[in-house]
Amino acid sequence: MRFIFCAALAISLLTGCRPDQIEHLRNTKELAIEAENWQVKRILPKDLLRATRWAGDSLTSHADRELRRVLAEKLQAGGVAAALPYCRPETYASIDSLARVLEAAPRRVSSRPRNPGNRATLSAAELTPDTLRTVRRPSAEVFFYQRPIVLSDAQCLRCHGTPGTDIAAADYALLQKQYPQDQATGYKLGQVMGAWQVQFRRAGVAEFYTMKTRKIMKRRKLF
Repeated sequence: MRFIFCAALAISLLTGCRPDQIEHLRNTKELAIEAENWQVKRILPKDLLRATRWAGDSLTSHADRELRRVLAEKLQAGGVAAALPYCRPETYASIDSLARVLEAAPRRVSSRPRNPGNRATLSAAELTPDTLRTVRRPSAEVFFYQRPIVLSDAQCLRCHGTPGTDIAAADYALLQKQYPQDQATGYKLGQVMGAWQVQFRRAGVAEFYTMKTRKIMKRRKLF
């Protein structure tokens, strides 16, 4: 009797569990991608150097775009006098915020600086107007990035072009007054004016590499 009761109970349980009542796990592909993203990955030295270039390009390109935008606004509003204090993108709040995230210390240097504090000796190879990058690791915890700064925007000639031709007399007098040792004039479009130099901490570079190489889940089509 007990056997018949157990058999009947087992049959009722099996027949009661219909396929349409089974809850299947959804979004398995997305879950697999997310799980892989959270796996601890070994970052090799070559990966850190690659990430240094990525981070340097990202930071300096953003700074250049912000510089062009701000200078265009200031030049239109008040000419060279209004724009001159803003020709230092490394000090912008948005650039400083990004630098903090990347644990970076950016600066712009030149062999012919406007401000003597930005003077640096650059080789002929470093003054090539192309996409040349310098990436190296001076120590275990420090990475260095450098790329040329090319005068690619005509509006920059109003401060860095030829006096009397590109630079108005009143503006040149203002430059001489504020920067008596100014050497940052006489440039033409396409010339290299100096270089971006950025020092990164290892932790910032490693974090950037991790985020850069994370797999991004593609959005599902609704129909």
